[in-house]
Amino acid sequence: MKKVYALSLLVGLCASFSTFAATELRYGVEAEYPPFESRNSAGELEGFDIDLGNAICKAANLKCSWVETSFDALIPGLVAKKFDAINSAMNITEQRRKSVDFTQPIYRIPSQLVGKSDSGMEPTAEGLKGKTIGVLQGSIQETYAKEHWEKHGVTVVSYKDQNMAWGDLLNGRIDASLVMSAAGQAGFLSKPQGKGFGFVGKPVSDDTILGSGIGYGLRKGDAETKKQLDAAIDKVRADGTITTLAKKYFPGIDVAVK
Repeated sequence: MKKVYALSLLVGLCASFSTFAATELRYGVEAEYPPFESRNSAGELEGFDIDLGNAICKAANLKCSWVETSFDALIPGLVAKKFDAINSAMNITEQRRKSVDFTQPIYRIPSQLVGKSDSGMEPTAEGLKGKTIGVLQGSIQETYAKEHWEKHGVTVVSYKDQNMAWGDLLNGRIDASLVMSAAGQAGFLSKPQGKGFGFVGKPVSDDTILGSGIGYGLRKGDAETKKQLDAAIDKVRADGTITTLAKKYFPGIDVAVK
């Protein structure tokens, strides 16, 4: 009888723990990519993805926490269960779907080249031949640059975080950097050091590489978390939260998923 009681107690505790765990969500984030995610002077996380992530957690009745890592370590970290979802401006691509699942697309940002305003460059293999282009390591911009440019005489340099690329752009080690336009504007062009620089040409395009929009990366088969987050995403889209935050962080940029 005591064994039965003990077994029942253990089952009850396990059930309680499962229920408790389901109310928490650990986001994986690379916090060196303003205005999506970064740390302010007080050391606090801030940015579009941070505010949106908290709003989605609130809509889903989840308690949020954040785990920082480099961008290229986000997918391995998710698979290793260091966190439950990737919330770090990660575009949904078929290549990434081989390793992880995703929520529905939440928003979309075009990718553009940032360089000297008078450089005369064009975001094509011909227009960049002999040039050196900086990209974020593990990003779709890195994949795009290597596929479309590096094979045709363009040097592509990958960086652990985007701030390192901006530093090398300023000191002339690279000629331009391919980034999401909002990151280029807020993280560099709108700052004093961005004087004399601007977007080079039009946004690049390749849906296979650049993806269908930005969503949260999830472990393969985690249907319950996907269902919970997709429902919350629907809520924050319907109540205007995504539009309001986009106007705050990406003024003038259409982030709608089409």
